[in-house]
Parts: sequence; C-alpha cells; structure tokens
Amino acid sequence: MRIDARRNRRSCFWLMLLLLVSPAWALQPTPVREADAICAQCHREISRSYLATPMANASGLAAENLRPGVLAHSRSATEYQVLLNGNQGEIRYRSTHPPDIEGKLPLLYFLGSGHLGTTYIYSIGNFLFESPVAWYAPEQGYDMKPGLAEIERMPPPLPMQSGCLRCHMSSVQPSDPGTINRYGGLPFLHTGITCESCHGDSTRHVQSRGKDSIVNPVRLKPGERDSVCISCHLEGDVTVARAGHSALDYRPGESISAYLAFYVREGANLTDRAVSEVEQLGQSTCKRTSGDSMSCMSCHDPHYTPDTAHRVAFFRGKCLACHHQPGFAATHHPENQDCTSCHMPRSGARNILHVAWTDHRIRRQPAQTISDADSVTGGELVPIFSPGSSRRDLAMANYKALLEGERSREVIVWKQLNELQGEFSSDKDALDALGNVSAERGEYARAEQSFRSALQLDPADLTGLSNLGILLAKEGKLKESLELLQTAFEHNQDVPGLAKNLARVQCMAGDGQAARATLGAALAYGPGLGDLRQLLTELGDCRSTTGPATAPQNRR
Repeated sequence: MRIDARRNRRSCFWLMLLLLVSPAWALQPTPVREADAICAQCHREISRSYLATPMANASGLAAENLRPGVLAHSRSATEYQVLLNGNQGEIRYRSTHPPDIEGKLPLLYFLGSGHLGTTYIYSIGNFLFESPVAWYAPEQGYDMKPGLAEIERMPPPLPMQSGCLRCHMSSVQPSDPGTINRYGGLPFLHTGITCESCHGDSTRHVQSRGKDSIVNPVRLKPGERDSVCISCHLEGDVTVARAGHSALDYRPGESISAYLAFYVREGANLTDRAVSEVEQLGQSTCKRTSGDSMSCMSCHDPHYTPDTAHRVAFFRGKCLACHHQPGFAATHHPENQDCTSCHMPRSGARNILHVAWTDHRIRRQPAQTISDADSVTGGELVPIFSPGSSRRDLAMANYKALLEGERSREVIVWKQLNELQGEFSSDKDALDALGNVSAERGEYARAEQSFRSALQLDPADLTGLSNLGILLAKEGKLKESLELLQTAFEHNQDVPGLAKNLARVQCMAGDGQAARATLGAALAYGPGLGDLRQLLTELGDCRSTTGPATAPQNRR
C-alpha cells in the first residue's frame, strides 16, 4: 500500500510539472520570412540576400536549428542532452548529486544564428527560461553558459527577460506587470530581425505603394543613424534605462539615448566585453578622421553577409574605398589580401567563453597586439554614446555595478542617491535602489519609506513588495509582511530567494503547511536547487526558524 502511495505522489508531481511546462500561448511567432513577405514583393533581391544573414536567422523555433549533443559537466555532476524528439526540440538533464534528479523540458526557441553559438529557450507555465548549456561554433559542441562553468550543483533556472530578447527577436513584448520573465501572451511576435526592426513601421509605405517614405538609416542624422546599430551592438560595462523609459519602446529614427544610457569603466580594455564593436570603432583612426561620415554601414551591409569565399574581397573593397591612393592596393602587402587579418585581429572576449571577436579599433600597426595589461576593474564609470545622460543615470549605473558585486561602489552610490533624493518622486527604480542601500546600512525607516513610495507608483513592483515584506517581518509585522510577499510570489513563483523568504515568514507565523507548499512550488521551476530542499527540511514543523534573509536584489 505504501508503494502505491509513493507512485501516486510521483505521478501527481509529474502531472503537475507537465501542466506547468505547457505554456498558455496558443499561437507561434511569425517567422521573419513571412513577416517580411510584403517587403519582398518590391525588394526581392534585397530580401533574398538578407534572409541568409545572421540577423535574419538570429532566432526561431528550436526544432528549426537544433544541434543534437551531450554535455557531461563533471563539476556539478550533471549531464545534459539536447536532441530532437519527433518534431520537438528537447533538453534532458540528469544530476547524480543527492537526491538524484532527472527530467526533460521541451525547447521552444533557439537564440543565436550559430555563427558564434546557439542557445535555447524553454518555458514552465508562462515563465520563460534560457537553457544552462549553449552550443559554441569554435568547438562545434556544448558547454555551460558563461558564469556557470564553476558551479557545483545543477544551476538555478535562468530567467529570460525581455531586454535579453530584444536584439534576437522582433516586436518583443514586456513581461507581465510585476514579473521578471512571465509572459501572458507571446513574448515576441516575430522570430529573427525583421525589416521593420531597422526601417520602422511600414504601414504607410506599403499602403502608398512606396510613395510615402520609410526610415532609411543611411539618410538619418548621425545620432539617429548610429542608434539603429547601437541599440543592439553596444553594451558597455553597465547599461541603465533612463527614468520612465524602456528600450522596448525604441523605434528606428529615434535616438537610443532617450531610452538607455551606456557606461564604461574609464581606461578599460575594450576587448573585455562581447558587445564592444561600436566603442572600439570610435577609437579607431579611421573613425576619428572620417567623423560622422563613417558609420557601421560604411563597412557592413545589413542586407548581405559574404560567405567564406567572398569575405576577403568584400572587406578589402571596403578598405580601398577610402585608402585609394595611387598604387596602394598593388604595393601594400600584395601577398596578403585580407586587410582584417592584420589590422582587425581576432581576440577573446572574457565574458563570453569560446568566442573570438574582431577588434574594431582598426590598428595601423599590426604589431600593436592586444594586452590584458589595459584591463581595469572598479574604474570610474563614464558615459559613451549617451548625450543627455544625467546624474541620476550615473547613480543608477553605479548601483547596478554594486549589485554585480563591486562593493567598493557602495559609498559612491549612497552619496549620489542621497544628493538626488528630491528628484525621485516619480522614479520607481531609483526609489527601489535607495530603499535597498538604506536597508543594507540599517536605516530601515528610510528604506520602508522608499519602498512604500515605489509601490504607490507601481503596486505590482516586485522589488518594493518583496523587500518591504522582509523589512516588516523583521519588525514583527507578520500580517502585512505576508500580504506583500504572497502578492509578489503569486506572480514570481520561479524566484528562489523570494520563495525562501516567504516560506520563512509563513513559518514564523506558524503556518508550516503554507511554507512547505511555497518551497514545493518553487522547486517545480528549479528541481536542482539544493538550498530550497535543505530549507524544506530545516523548517520541519515550523516550531523554530530564523527570520527572513537579506532582501533579494531583483535585477532587471
């Protein structure tokens, strides 16, 4: 009888997980080929060549670009297998860390054309996640995602936020209010990068049969022209959303600086980051000499990517368009037609394993090799390509760097936020930042005031709900604390830190059944989370428990 009971519980668990895994989306995103079909009617040749580019193939349904493979990650004692099961992409996992865990998840989408690598996206319920493994082109095989190579247990789920989708998919939608990665509808409407992603709304252009103009990036003013590329090909060390704005709202023809502010560490090595081509180009002699007349499109044709056989000739032609002195092409190293092999060498980007990036500084002397000695950590943050960046933006950039582990910035952040506090009345993100830093310094009354102000602006604010709930629990105000934490958890059951804090407060209130249900719900999203399992054991019947942990720093 006991055996039947165990089987029943196991069956119920997997039935619940199956229901969670199936998203509520009834429709699929439109492939770029179909989304751009109306453009192809008039621009047939451009459309044909564009469909072969990495941008057009930056994403799609997982089964369309599935690369079968196995990765045995010895450090975490976990094996992953990516395979095609019928017409459905799938990732299977098996961990031998006690308790042994195995399972499988359907893969919905791929992300990355495969030129450098490919990763996959899956969902549990309406929550979207990135696979912990990725396929890397240089090795022609799988490895852990950056930051996970040294992990000693099966990694936690990796939430896929809209900000990470927007440069690989088109018409990306914001996540549900108060959530990080939950999408009640399609997370994006089109796979790949569509024509409208760079040319803007085509409705009037199509209806007028081309008489009404459409955005042509080449004809825009330099700032708006460059924004089309910068919006995805510039990352900096820290990127912050301008107050009250979202990068999802950017449209071609506008300046991206109205939505985002980019910061770099002064003196940092420009090969340390994966997305640094734009700022590298800005330091080149070519760009400094040419000024606004030179842009990314001076060398790159967004509608065409030359294959291996034509790559050298294509880019050599771009160089000679400017370096056309008499006899130059015939006398300047005629034995090597590949200009980029000397002047734009390949170099490793440290934050993206296995990937080499072209150095866009276009060095005049080939002997000028890239040295790690230029690397700077903790340097002063300075804005780049961000006209109009404000003191608030700098404070939020320093705060974001603090969240990423640069503890030395805490004093700077505290000073900057205090100096600007009077300007935060309608700035939810800044109020949350001030609340978090105040709480960390033990100024709980001030932290509470900041979180309450943020919640007045947005009652669904995850940071305000969860962190104010923790503060109130520490003050013994369990009823209001539970109301706030439960509201946050109802919309974010996949956030482990939130689950742990809610369970602790539920236990403090004597509701052991609710605490165990909370942890069980969170484990459905991350079955390998040993700390959740450990807490589930520690709480027991809730006769004794510690208070909630430090407020989780919710990153957006």
